[in-house]
Amino acid sequence: MMNELLIKPSGVAAAPIKSVIGQRVFARYSLLFVLVLALALVPILISNSFYIAVANLVMINAVVAISMTLLLGTTGQLSLGHAGFFAFGAYVSAYLGGPQGLPTLLALALAVLGTAVLGWCVARLFLRLSGYYLAVATLGIGMMLSIVLRNEQHLTGGPDGMSVVPFGVLGFSLQGEMVWYFVLLFVLVFATVGSYNLLRSPAGRALRTLHDAEIAATSVGVDVRGYKVRVFVLSTALTGLMGALYAHYAGFITPASASFTHSVQFVMMAVIGGIGSVAGAVLGAVIVTLLPNLLAGAAEYEVLVVGLILLSTVLLLPRGMVPTLTAWYRGRKGRKAS
Repeated sequence: MMNELLIKPSGVAAAPIKSVIGQRVFARYSLLFVLVLALALVPILISNSFYIAVANLVMINAVVAISMTLLLGTTGQLSLGHAGFFAFGAYVSAYLGGPQGLPTLLALALAVLGTAVLGWCVARLFLRLSGYYLAVATLGIGMMLSIVLRNEQHLTGGPDGMSVVPFGVLGFSLQGEMVWYFVLLFVLVFATVGSYNLLRSPAGRALRTLHDAEIAATSVGVDVRGYKVRVFVLSTALTGLMGALYAHYAGFITPASASFTHSVQFVMMAVIGGIGSVAGAVLGAVIVTLLPNLLAGAAEYEVLVVGLILLSTVLLLPRGMVPTLTAWYRGRKGRKAS
């Protein structure tokens, strides 16, 4: 009898909690479904190919930003060399699918695999470092890749870059802004759902503990080094995938894609939207990608405007746009309920 009295209250309390969690998950995926449906209608409602091309670039950057927020928002690892991994995936797929004559789908797979292997090597070498030391180490890797791409002209075309063959699947060639729009939308949705599921899995909770309390995570048996290596490899593989897709989509690739400025842009997308927030990474990609187009008539102020946005975000919204606004909304809703 005493056991029943002790167990029943916990059982009664657990049901509403599960119900609330289920409602939140349902609401989240319902919202995602509505957004995907709305995005799928964009090419039908907007026939201007320029706007679709900008949307394609936003989605490419959004997936890279998601890979960055998985890295920075969970384990706290800051990489300033992700543009190098982006360019590495692009050049490997372009070279294997072009001069080597491999099927482009196989070239894409090998590019992703090669980028993941490169990421694993970098992780094994440098993940003993942390903070600014790791950032400088990854910056050095990115600069080395950029130098190689500029100097190895017989492989990469040198500073002028190289042309890339169209992406072919089952005898069909992916060409045209609208076709690529739906391909990239599929990849973005897949990356978004996969990232949400990862962050809410036991592995995702373990990764989050590394960001907040690495020593405590180690004391309870979390394989800190193993998790850091895995999430770094996942992040670089996603970045290499988008680099390869971008190469075939654009039809041309240059060493500028491995520049330090490009790496900083990826970091800014994650920071402005909200470190550790998948939705924030997408929002950050939208903001950073659209700014050059919005400031086309005042290009000399682009760096100033981006800097002001970043500074304002750090000072006023230190957790980023999406997490801060979400916390504000929930607090306001809780006050109204009480």
